[in-house]
Amino acid sequence: MAVAGPPLQDLPTFPTLPKKRMPAGRPREWYESHNRRLKAMRLAIALLNSGVYRPEQASNRKIRTTAARIGVHPPSDTTCRMVRSLIRTDHTDRTDHLARR
Repeated sequence: MAVAGPPLQDLPTFPTLPKKRMPAGRPREWYESHNRRLKAMRLAIALLNSGVYRPEQASNRKIRTTAARIGVHPPSDTTCRMVRSLIRTDHTDRTDHLARR
């Protein structure tokens, strides 16, 4: 099993919100899915900060290398696909609502 390296020093640090307890009584799959989404978001943000702006630039190897650099356990293939889906190439989705105002 790979050991995560030290966090990146060149990425900006932002204050984080205090952690809250997870709601009790949900199925295990819900917790796994929730944690997978959080991990994918952290990785997508780190990739965007490092200059990866297109899904085709984010190979599984690049995503896993970034995970090691920011101190996150290596992501599965499913999480890597989720990271790529968060990094979109179509910018019209994000700016189209501004044009309608």
